[in-house]
Amino acid sequence: MYIRIRNLREDADMTQTQIAKVLNCSQRVYSNYERGDLDIPTEILIKLANFHNVSVDYILNRTNKKETNK
Repeated sequence: MYIRIRNLREDADMTQTQIAKVLNCSQRVYSNYERGDLDIPTEILIKLANFHNVSVDYILNRTNKKETNK
């Protein structure tokens, strides 16, 4: 899961600071999410999925299908 959120951020050509602003958290907290040092709260998972237009299941490694069922 942690590699996926990093890859999604990098694919969007965003820094940790930029994505942290989108999520309303500090860069340090977001960095801890990417490293797996902090569990990602459900609210943040949903924000990440919506922002990157992927499913929460994709972020959680439950599927390799990026597309959401919208």
